[in-house]
Amino acid sequence: MTKDTTRTLTIALVSVGIGVLVLVLKYLAYMMTGSVALLSDALESIVNVVTAITTLIAVYIASKPASPALPYGYDKAEYFSAVIEGVFILVAALLIFQQAYLRIVDVMPLDTSMEGLLVNGAAGAVNGFWCLVLFRHGRKTRSPALVADAKHLFTDVLSSIGVLAGVFIAIISGWSILDPLLAMVVGVNILWSGYRLVSESVGGLMDVAAPEEQLTRIRDIISTNAHGAIEAHDVRTRQSGRKTFVEFHLVVPGGMSVSEAHDICDRIENALRNGIAGIMISIHVEPENKAKHAGIVVL
Repeated sequence: MTKDTTRTLTIALVSVGIGVLVLVLKYLAYMMTGSVALLSDALESIVNVVTAITTLIAVYIASKPASPALPYGYDKAEYFSAVIEGVFILVAALLIFQQAYLRIVDVMPLDTSMEGLLVNGAAGAVNGFWCLVLFRHGRKTRSPALVADAKHLFTDVLSSIGVLAGVFIAIISGWSILDPLLAMVVGVNILWSGYRLVSESVGGLMDVAAPEEQLTRIRDIISTNAHGAIEAHDVRTRQSGRKTFVEFHLVVPGGMSVSEAHDICDRIENALRNGIAGIMISIHVEPENKAKHAGIVVL
């Protein structure tokens, strides 16, 4: 297990503890104020705990080396984690809508205590700090599960800020109806978050191609390191967790020896691995009569 993988597992484990702490604080804030908007914030934190546990399991599975049964590795386990997170987010949104509707039907005055708002604010600050940690490490290690967790936490932080401001206004103004309306807004917000999360994860499960910027980089590296060859065509890429798979046909002169063609392939592969982290390469060598006069021109 690499150093990055060990640290990723540690961060995923700490996320579970952070999620439990934030959940306790937010539920305490709800108990102190009776605000259904703060309750909706707490319900979202239940999702955070569940998804943190799911992320930990997914990161552990994804860290396993390839096996005869799964020769391309376990990286896609992280996409399943992100899909599960999206489903739990949708469930939380439905619970929030239910609680908000009940409070609209039976409006109740809010407790004027400010301590509950301070407790909720402290929970939001903890979430904000941990969100930055997850974003930084998730992008560095190209972990879809950690990035998905960070995106969800960021949505949680934004909704918490809005809820705090709204509940504060509701308390000082006496407009208790603002409380369930704010809960509805939180529900819509996390529904949108869940939709985006599931959409991105499904793309990974469906072998989505590498981003255009990365694909351009791949083409440039092939073009500048394939001297001796004629062209490269039929370049295809796909994403699988933190790995990027690339395959293409390399056209070489018909009279070139196998050893010379292999040297060109080695040069291209080394340049790609040095330029792009986590890349897996497959090259099919063809003679010049197979040239399509399209694709990547060798510089």
